[in-house]
Amino acid sequence: MFKFFKKHPPKEGEGRERLKKELFDYRKCVDHGFPSKPSALAYDPKLNLLAIGTKSGAVKIYGAPGVEFGGLHENDVSVVQMFFLQEQGRVVSVCSDNSLHLWEVNLRSGKSVLDEVNEIFLADYKQMKAVSTSCLSLNGDQLLLGTEGGSIHMLDMASFSLVDQFIHQDVVMQNVPDDFKVNPGAVEAIAVHPTNPNKFLIGYNRGLIVLWDNKESNADKTYNATQQLECLAWNRNGEEFMSAHQDGSFIIWSTSDSEKPKEPATTPYGPFPCKAINRLQWKTAKSDPFIIFAGGMPRASYGDRHTLSVMQGENHVVFDFTSRVVDFIVMSRADQCDATDDRTGYDEPHALVALVEEELVVIDLDTCDWPTIQLPYLGSIHSSAITCSHHVSNVSDQLWQKIIDAGHAQNKQYSQREWPIKGGKSLSKDPATKDMLLTGHEDGTVRFWDASSVTLRLLYRLGTVSLFAESHMPENNSNGADEEEWPPFRKVGTFDPYSDDPRLGIQKLSMCPLSETLVIAGTAGQVIILQMEREDREQEVKTTKVNIVSDRDSFVWKGHEALTLREGDIKFAAGFQPTCVMQLYPPAACTALAVHSEWQIVAAGTAHGFGLFDYVQKKEVSTRCTLNATDLMGTSETPMSRRKSLKKSLRESFRRLRRRRSERRNRDDKSKEQKVTETQHIEQHATEATSATAGAAIDSKPVERVVEARTADDSMSSMVRCLYFADTFVVTGGTHNPSLWAGTNGGQVFIYNLSVPTDKRSADTVMCTLAKEIKLKHHAPVISLAVIDGKARVLPEALEVQHERAKAPDMESAHSVVIISEEQLKSFALPSLKPKWKFKLTALDGSRIRKVAFVNFRSKSADNYSEFDIACLSNLGEVSVYGITTLRQQMVAPAIRKEDINGISSFVFTKEGQGLYLHSPSEFTRVTLCPRFVIEPICMLELKEGMRPEPQAEALDTGVQDQEDGTEESPEYETNDITQALTDSGRPDSPGDITVDSVREIVTENNETVVNASTTVVSQTTNVTISVESPSTPELSPQSEQADITALNNSRNVDDDTKAEIERKEPREGSKHLVDQNLTDSGDQAVIKQVDAGIGAMTVTN
Repeated sequence: MFKFFKKHPPKEGEGRERLKKELFDYRKCVDHGFPSKPSALAYDPKLNLLAIGTKSGAVKIYGAPGVEFGGLHENDVSVVQMFFLQEQGRVVSVCSDNSLHLWEVNLRSGKSVLDEVNEIFLADYKQMKAVSTSCLSLNGDQLLLGTEGGSIHMLDMASFSLVDQFIHQDVVMQNVPDDFKVNPGAVEAIAVHPTNPNKFLIGYNRGLIVLWDNKESNADKTYNATQQLECLAWNRNGEEFMSAHQDGSFIIWSTSDSEKPKEPATTPYGPFPCKAINRLQWKTAKSDPFIIFAGGMPRASYGDRHTLSVMQGENHVVFDFTSRVVDFIVMSRADQCDATDDRTGYDEPHALVALVEEELVVIDLDTCDWPTIQLPYLGSIHSSAITCSHHVSNVSDQLWQKIIDAGHAQNKQYSQREWPIKGGKSLSKDPATKDMLLTGHEDGTVRFWDASSVTLRLLYRLGTVSLFAESHMPENNSNGADEEEWPPFRKVGTFDPYSDDPRLGIQKLSMCPLSETLVIAGTAGQVIILQMEREDREQEVKTTKVNIVSDRDSFVWKGHEALTLREGDIKFAAGFQPTCVMQLYPPAACTALAVHSEWQIVAAGTAHGFGLFDYVQKKEVSTRCTLNATDLMGTSETPMSRRKSLKKSLRESFRRLRRRRSERRNRDDKSKEQKVTETQHIEQHATEATSATAGAAIDSKPVERVVEARTADDSMSSMVRCLYFADTFVVTGGTHNPSLWAGTNGGQVFIYNLSVPTDKRSADTVMCTLAKEIKLKHHAPVISLAVIDGKARVLPEALEVQHERAKAPDMESAHSVVIISEEQLKSFALPSLKPKWKFKLTALDGSRIRKVAFVNFRSKSADNYSEFDIACLSNLGEVSVYGITTLRQQMVAPAIRKEDINGISSFVFTKEGQGLYLHSPSEFTRVTLCPRFVIEPICMLELKEGMRPEPQAEALDTGVQDQEDGTEESPEYETNDITQALTDSGRPDSPGDITVDSVREIVTENNETVVNASTTVVSQTTNVTISVESPSTPELSPQSEQADITALNNSRNVDDDTKAEIERKEPREGSKHLVDQNLTDSGDQAVIKQVDAGIGAMTVTN
C-alpha cells in the first residue's frame, strides 16, 4: 500500500511551460538527396531553374545551391510531364489521373515558396480522352494536349481552362491524302514550330506526321513513316525535323517535301533488331550538329542497357547508366541569352542533364571528351545501399580542410566547369558550425557529406575493399579494348547497387573529430581503426583476433568466415588511413561500438558478447561472452541457434504455454478480486465522507498496460546493444575512475572499472575488471545510457574539455546514470545504484523506444541558457523529449509513419536536437526538435516586372497570399472556440513510478507582457485567430485596438488552459473584428483587421 504514497515530481509551473516553447518545437525542415522515383523533368532556360516531378506526386524546383522549392499534389497521383512558363516562375504539371495543376513561386514572409494556385480535371469533360502527350506552345500561352483518341485539345494558360477550339482527328484526316486515310492511332508526339507559333507537328502512333496550321485550321503537309513513331524533334531553322521510331531508327525530313524523307532512315546500332528510340533532341552548333537520343540499343546484345547516345560528327559516345533513363534536357546558350549575336543561328548546347531513375547526371558538352560535372546537391546518397549513418557536429577547420583536399584528389575525372544551374538567390546565412554526415554502405564504403546547410554535398569517399584479399580487384588499364568496342560505351553516374561481398557491409561508425580518429565496424566482425593523414603512404596493416567465446569450449560457429586481410604493404591515398584491425570471433555483425580517443581504446559488441581493444599497443584488453549456457552455436541467418533435439524443444514449448496460461488465469482472478474490493470501497465512501488525501493518493497512480515479461532464455538476449565510456564514481563516492558500461538485449548492464596508464601509455597495460552488474526486472533491451553529473549535465566526450568544447564535469557532487531500455527510462544514483526516477513508456501507451540521444537544448531567444534532455523516437514514429533529472515528458510529436520501418530504423539524432532519417532509399529528411537550430531553404526568385500575367478572378479564391502586401490569411474561430485556439498542442505529461521524495524545479520564469503605444511583446508562441461580434462603427480607434490586445494577452497570462474571453466596454453594432495574432521567430506581431467597407488593415509590430 505504500506505493500509492510515493512522491512524484512536482507539477511544472507556468515559467517552465513558457520555457518549453523556447526550447522544444518539432518541425520538418528539408529533404536531402535525390527524389525517389522521378517521373518528369522540366527546365526554364531564362530563370535557369530545373524541376523534377515524382511518381508520388512531389514537385521540386532547384536553382543555385541553396535555392529549392517543393510542393506535393493533394491526390495520390504520378507526375507524367512538366512544363515551365518561361520567366514567369510558374510550372504546369500533367498527372496520371488526367488532371493538370498550375504551380507558382510566390513571396511569403520574406522568402519565396511554391504554391499550387489552380487545377483542372480533364475527366470532367466528356469529349476528353486520356492525355497521351502534351507540349507547350512557342509563346507559352497554350498547352497542347494530345489524347489517346487522336484529338488535340488546348488549355489556355491565362484562365487555366480548356478553350472551345480543339483539333479532332477526323478534321485532320480530311486534309490528308487518300493513301493515308487509315486510323493513325493515338497522338504520340507534338512538336511546335521553332519560328512560327501557329504551326506544330502532330505525330501519330502508326507513323503519320502532320504539319498543322492552327491559324488556318488546315494541314500544311503530311509525312508518312513506315515504322511506329516514338518522338519528334525540330531543327532550329524550322525547315527540317527528325522523327524517331520503334525499330531504333531516325529519319530526317524536309518541311517542303512530304513525298519522301530528306535522308533515308538511319539505324545507328543496326542492322540487327534494335530497341526503340524514345527521346530525341537535335541541336545545332558552329561545328557539327548534336544528335542526342535515349535507347536504340541492339536487342540481343545490349537490350538490358540504359543508355543515352551523343553524336557530333566523328565524336560518338554512348553514356551507360545503371538505371532507366527517365528524361533528359539539353542546355543551350541560344535559349538562355536574349542578346542578338552571331550565335542566334545556332543552338550551341553546352550541357546535357540526364534524369535517370536513381540519380541525376550532368555532362559537360563544352569540354573535350564530354566529362560529367560534379553535383553540389541531388547527390545519389544510395549509390550503394545505406546500412548505417553517423552525424558529427562542429568539425574543426583543420580536419574539414584535410577531408576537402582528400576529396578533391578523388575527383580529377570530373569537369572543372561550375554548376550550370544558377537560378534564384539563396538568403540563408552561412552555417555557424561545420557538420558532417557519415553514411556506411553495403559495398564497404563510407561517404562523408557536408550536412551544415540545405545542400547535402559529397566531400570524400572512403573504401575498405582494398584491405581484404577476397574483395580486392586489380585495376583494369586496358583502354585499348574499350576504344574498339562498339557501341562506344562509357560508364557514368555513381549509382551501383551491387556488392561484391556482403561481409563488407558497414554496420557501425564512430568518429572523434578532435583526435581525427575514425572507427568502422562491419558485417563480418571487422573493426578498423583509421587516422587522418595528409600524404600518401604505403604500409602493412596488421589484424588482432579477439575471441569473445574463448571460455565456451563447446561453441560452434556455422556462419560466414571472417574476411582475410591482405598481406604485405598496401598503398593508401591521402585521407583516412587504417592503422590496425580488430577481428572479432565469431565473425558476426557488429551491433554496438564505442571509442574513447583520449584513452585510445575501442569497445565493440556482437550477438555473442563484446571485446575491449587497445589500439595504441594493438592488443586485446578484455572480453565478455554474454551467451547463456544453452547457446552453443550460431549461424549467419539468426543471431543465435541452439543445439537441441526436436523432442526437447517441443516439450519446452508446451511447458511455456502452460506456464503463461496459469499466469494469465492468476492475473484474471486477482483483477476480479481487486474489482470487488474497489466496488466495496467506492460504495463505502459514497455513503461516508472520505478524506481528500486518500482519494488523491489513489488517483495519482497512472493507468498502466499489462506488459508481458520477457523470458530470460530468449535467444536474442545475449546481443550487446550499447557500449559507453565514462569517468565517474563506480565503487565509492569519493573516487572516480574510467569505466566501461555495456547493455544487452536481455536487460543487463555490465559495469567495468578501467585502469588506463597516463605516463607510459605505449608500455603499460590497460586493466579491465568487472565491478557491478545491473539486471532490469522487465528484461527489456538496453539501448542507451549516460552518466549525469551534479549539475544535470551529461559527461563531456573525449578531449572536449581540453579543446574548450565543453565545461569540465562536476566531480564534487554525486553522479547518476540514466539507463534507457525499449520500455522505460530509469535513473540510478551512483555509486549506490539506488533507483531515483523512471518513466514507463510502454506501460502507458504501448510504444517502444527505438532511437535515443542526449541533447543539449539551447533557448531560442536566450543565448546564455541551455539544458540537457533526452530525445527519443518510438516505434510509432513519435519523437519525444524527457527531462534529464526527473524524466518528465517535455514534448511529444508525430514525425514518421509507424509503417515506415526503414525510416524509424535509420533515424539519427544530432547533438543540437536535429534528426535525419531515410524518407526513401534515396532521400534523407531533416527534422528539428529545437527552434534555435532550424536548417531550411530560405531563397528568393526575382521576376522581371510584367512577366507574370495578372491573376484571374478564380485564382483569387484559392487563398494564395498576395505577393506585394505579404499578409497571410488565418483560419477563423467562433467566439466559443477561443479555448481551442489557445490550447497548447501535444498530449499531457504521463507520470511514472517515482522513488525519490522531492525534486527541485530547475527553471522558473515569469511571463511578462509589455504593451506600449506601438509595440506588443508576448513571451509565448501561438497562432490564434479570434472572431468577436461587436456593434458597428465607421472606424476603430487606436485606443480600443490596444485595449483589445491587452485584454487578449492578460487572459492568456492568467491560464492558457482556461477559456479566454474578450469583453469590450463600449459595444457597437454592425461590424466584425478579426484579431490575428502571429508570433514569429524574429519578433512578436499583432495584426488587427476590421472587416468593413473602406477600412484597411492596421499592423502593430515589433
